[in-house]
Amino acid sequence: MSDIGDWFRSVPLITRYWFAASIAVPFIGKLGLIDFRNLMLFPELVFSRFQLWRPVTATLYFPITPNTGFLYLVNLYFLYHYSTRLETGAFDGRPADYVFMLLFNWICIVITGLLMDMRLLMIPMIMSVLYVWAQFNKETIVSFWFGTQFKAHYLPWVILVFNFIIGGSFVNELTGNLVGHLYFFLMFKYPLDLGGRCFLSTPEFLYRYFPNTRGGVSGFGVPPTRRPVPQEPAAGGGRGRYNWGQGFRLGGE
Repeated sequence: MSDIGDWFRSVPLITRYWFAASIAVPFIGKLGLIDFRNLMLFPELVFSRFQLWRPVTATLYFPITPNTGFLYLVNLYFLYHYSTRLETGAFDGRPADYVFMLLFNWICIVITGLLMDMRLLMIPMIMSVLYVWAQFNKETIVSFWFGTQFKAHYLPWVILVFNFIIGGSFVNELTGNLVGHLYFFLMFKYPLDLGGRCFLSTPEFLYRYFPNTRGGVSGFGVPPTRRPVPQEPAAGGGRGRYNWGQGFRLGGE
């Protein structure tokens, strides 16, 4: 148990709490401590009965059944893996900026979920984070199932097509990808590469609650002279290679 505790404490702070909540809330529903229907997003109940907790619980809840258990574990792994990579990579030392990204993505996903009558928001939220990671590491070579390899830039769309083939739906993945793209475009692509106006900036109050742990200018509100493109360390020994496929062996990290 001490090994598990040590591993859990080694997970970056924001990812740690998100990961823990994404385990606790589904099991609360699974064990019947709270009716699982009270954890899902029903727009009419949010607006007419002011059940304002639903957008939050719908982001953390996922039904655990024999048919959905594997999908839940895979997405839980995606959450841990790519959120950790972002928090310790592109957002290293800048927790306020990372919290702002999560809040922006979450608000966009909640609005989309309310408009499209979506019940669960866990997969779109995780995919939005995965998409942002892929944009920061677009030249990194990743490995998918059956030994296929491609640039990380294509990973969110490969997962979308793969889940559509095995599950017959891609709405959750597409929503997450589009929201992740919107954040990355407004925060980085448009102001830094295209010279446009900076529409997004981390609010100052977040820096009071999540101060930077390194020196330098706070946040991404003011575009730097060139866009930083952090690179992931190689996982398999080869330069620039990242073995995504091994990630499905949960607990092997």
